[in-house]
Amino acid sequence: MIGLISATAAGAAARDRLAAAWPDRTRVYEGPVKEAVRAAFAECEQLVCFLATGAVVRLLAPLLAGKAADPGVVCVDEGGRFAVALLGGHGGGANELAREVGASLGAEPVVTTATDAVGLPGLDTLGLPYEGAVAAVSRALLDGEPVALAAEVAWPLPPLPVADAGAYTIRVTDRDAVPGEREVLLRPPSLVVGVGASRGAPAEEVLGLVEGALREAGLSARSVGELATVDAKAGEPGIVAAAERLGVPLVTYSAEELAGVEVPNPSAAPLAAVGTPSVAEAAALLRGGELLVPKRKSAMATCAVVRRPARGRLAVVGLGPGARDLLTPRAAAELRRASVVVGLDQYVDQIRDLLRPGTRVLESGLGAEEERARTAVAQARAGHAVALIGSGDAGVYAMASPALAEASDDIDVVGVPGVTAALAAGAILGAPLGHDHVSISLSDLHTPWEVIERRVRAAAEADLVVTFYNPRSRGRDWQLPKALAILAGHREPATPVGVVRNASRPDESSRVTTLAELDAATVDMMTVVTVGNTATRIVAGRMVTPRGYRWQASREEPK
Repeated sequence: MIGLISATAAGAAARDRLAAAWPDRTRVYEGPVKEAVRAAFAECEQLVCFLATGAVVRLLAPLLAGKAADPGVVCVDEGGRFAVALLGGHGGGANELAREVGASLGAEPVVTTATDAVGLPGLDTLGLPYEGAVAAVSRALLDGEPVALAAEVAWPLPPLPVADAGAYTIRVTDRDAVPGEREVLLRPPSLVVGVGASRGAPAEEVLGLVEGALREAGLSARSVGELATVDAKAGEPGIVAAAERLGVPLVTYSAEELAGVEVPNPSAAPLAAVGTPSVAEAAALLRGGELLVPKRKSAMATCAVVRRPARGRLAVVGLGPGARDLLTPRAAAELRRASVVVGLDQYVDQIRDLLRPGTRVLESGLGAEEERARTAVAQARAGHAVALIGSGDAGVYAMASPALAEASDDIDVVGVPGVTAALAAGAILGAPLGHDHVSISLSDLHTPWEVIERRVRAAAEADLVVTFYNPRSRGRDWQLPKALAILAGHREPATPVGVVRNASRPDESSRVTTLAELDAATVDMMTVVTVGNTATRIVAGRMVTPRGYRWQASREEPK
């Protein structure tokens, strides 16, 4: 819960706006400010104070317990101009809260933590348990000192400016190790513990068996990602309590699923009891991995431990038509999250300044789409967080199709939509896509011309607005005239046609002409050509396709 505190009418107005925007996340604290801050500090995970920062500092000072315990605090000034992350920037989430508050209220977020200021992810904000010298290693990263990354377990981390060797180390491990003086241990949730238990098995016995197995194998309980068992034991109190004490989810599978898993130590007892020859080993191994601890038994419980391989992450990101303000916030966030960026060299140049230090860039030239797709998928399979970039929307004549054709279910795939060239051009031209429309690429490099021509004829006969991508190049100069001739067989010579080159970019140009007057020789690969349907009109120099034919027929034709 986020506590909201204010002292003046102006502050209360901004406070109430935020409370209305986040009704399920916030609680307003009324009354004297000192008592309100004290109550909110004790009861809430985060605070937003519509007060001067100096006043909040004095009010908070007697309440501070430590970095790990204090809530995140954001201050918003009386004018609502700034949202300042004052306390708990990383651990308390105040940095992200300041950004959220700023977006909601139209305020500028102010984040002063050193790593955020230079674009580095905080080691304590990666979502992984951590141990060791976080401050010292973070300072070394900030100062440009060599910091080694020792990844004993592959995991999709955000970019870090690390070296092969250095006096400081970030170690990614699920081993029960003690960090060195200049070392941070990151604990990925790479371990799955399969458990089985007789009815009524005490939680202390189940938990003791699990912790003993981990300890003897030299594994860290902080890297346990889940407990797994058979459906029949989903409500077994001892197993449920053990998962709660470890702070991990309890995942269950059917006996039929578990019976299909090959295990080293099957047994007749669970087969008779729940219908599978293995519970602990099978539940741990069901989704793959390396069996580190075979089945261990106590009087009433069994357990086994598996290390699952990291699931890499592939984000297929649409960059939009080129203008920075048409790059979506979600796309920018994925670019900052990715440790590997794969893309066409000219597209990488558009967003290079958005990448965090340490991001590995794999770029190539025109014509290497399939190679880029294979590279991106391979990097994700190696356990990295990857962004595969394309212009416009990555799913429209871009990289999503070849990438997803390569990707299997061993990686996580996220699609990030972008503003397409057709949409950008349409906004410049007016409203040409106001009714049913279709996009057709005139490039026959991947599609036979016979197929393209059949689609153009179908669009012409169906009276669809048509946007032509890849309309003409030096080696392909006859396809556009041919396509226009097909459309001319079904539409009047005065049918409006919009031509936009480099939509949204500094050298953008556009014009509205007609089907009869369009000179195909003025069109190139950087151009989008939009041909209206029989209802499309030119109104005040802009293309307008009405939402319905009845609407258009009921009006006099514009002069």
